[in-house]
Amino acid sequence: MAKQAVFTLKIEPELRDEFMAEAEAAHRPASQVVRELMREYVHRQREAREYEAFLRGKVDAARRSREAGKGLSNTEVEA
Repeated sequence: MAKQAVFTLKIEPELRDEFMAEAEAAHRPASQVVRELMREYVHRQREAREYEAFLRGKVDAARRSREAGKGLSNTEVEA
């Protein structure tokens, strides 16, 4: 994948120094570590949104079912 974009951010000097030291200790370029962290974040956020949509769909379906009189009472579920 071509790397053509530049991303600039402001962070505390101490955090930058610690991050650079850890990347160096792992024998990895800091930019590679940042890309990996960004990919993981995007993946987690996407999964969270998809799960939220899934749950929303389940709740909506249950509400429609209940409104159509297809639900069970507590007593019926307990039995």
